Amino acid sequence: MNINLIVIGRLKEDYLRNACAEYIKRLSRYCSFELHELDECRLSDDPSQKEIAAALNKEAENIKRFAKGLIIPLCIEGKQLSSTELSETISSAGVNGFSTISFIIGSSFGLDPSVKALGSLKLSMSKMTFPHQLARVMLLEQIYRSFQIASGGKYHK
Repeated sequence: MNINLIVIGRLKEDYLRNACAEYIKRLSRYCSFELHELDECRLSDDPSQKEIAAALNKEAENIKRFAKGLIIPLCIEGKQLSSTELSETISSAGVNGFSTISFIIGSSFGLDPSVKALGSLKLSMSKMTFPHQLARVMLLEQIYRSFQIASGGKYHK
């Protein structure tokens, strides 16, 4: 299984980079993993809806270059899954002909509708709001947990 994580923006804090690196290392036992950190479009301090839409469209073009296989954008209107349900989704991807799963995390303004439309499943982490950088750590942990559940590991209790 190949896991692609496509994100807008780069991690700034060392503790978040370290947490991501740890989960990426743990995932190496279960899958091939690729991280694609794409540049966030710069916006004015008080951007108009038109400026935001143009930025999301530009980010979407970059995202689409890397998105392949089963595409799962993270967005507020997405479906919330339990850890077990996410594990089942990842496990069933191969049975359904997908060797790659691409998870996509947008900028603080979200994702362009064209990226969301690519998704076979739109995923929401929670009804709560999290910083996008923390969402990356949380998603990596849940992907790792998914592989642990599928393999009968002791991590998931």
